[in-house]
Amino acid sequence: MFEILQDFEQMAAWFSPIVLVGPGLTAVIVGLFVWLGGLGFRKVLVTVLGAVSGGICGFFIIGRNIVATALLAVVAALIAIILQRIFITILAACLAAVLGFAVLARLYVGIPEEAIPTNQSRMSIQGPALSVDESVQLMKAYIIALGDKIKQACSQMPLYNWAIIAVLVVISITGGFYFWRLTSALCCAVLGAVLIFAGMILLLLYKGAMPVTGIYRSPSLYAAVFITMAAFGTVEQLLLCPWLKSKAIRRKEAKRDKAARRKHKWRTT
Repeated sequence: MFEILQDFEQMAAWFSPIVLVGPGLTAVIVGLFVWLGGLGFRKVLVTVLGAVSGGICGFFIIGRNIVATALLAVVAALIAIILQRIFITILAACLAAVLGFAVLARLYVGIPEEAIPTNQSRMSIQGPALSVDESVQLMKAYIIALGDKIKQACSQMPLYNWAIIAVLVVISITGGFYFWRLTSALCCAVLGAVLIFAGMILLLLYKGAMPVTGIYRSPSLYAAVFITMAAFGTVEQLLLCPWLKSKAIRRKEAKRDKAARRKHKWRTT
């Protein structure tokens, strides 16, 4: 699995900057928003995630039918708004499963430390850079190859690893039903941290760094940073979002009182 990521890291030197900078900046900005304020704007987050999930499912199930894919995205967004609590619970369970699998799969199929190259310099570019279409196609090829490696890891992982992942999913679902606010804040903080990490990796690849190799060389350090970010985002949202909600309520009440006074003044005159 690491060989594919390392090859992608080296081939990023030929990618079009738009392919790396555009998604990277978007992921960082959206990640910051979700990381620090996702709980306060839960409806917006649920709507966007529902639409994106529906669009992705429509693309892979229906195919390249833009109208049908867009319709499925709208339906998924409406369902996510109506079933907001269930949607957040499912999202928390999916995040727990993905992160648990990432940790356990690395321990199982990880490569030895001596196999990681120590040369952190970027490959020298010879020849023209790839176009946007060529970069996208090459990125799709790497995603497909990585997906095959993930399937292979799934078939090779022992049963007790899947039991651990199942326990994490059950804990997430239980938290969604009994500790709704805490689970929502933690879910937003973790999702935001994941987006920030992904965006920073793309931006660092554009700048010529080797973030994938760095993460594999110091996994404990980056895991500690990720956990700290998730914990800070959770606590910050639990403390700040009630204030934002009460402020919004007071603002609406002030507008309502102002409109009532104007109406009363108009009637008396």
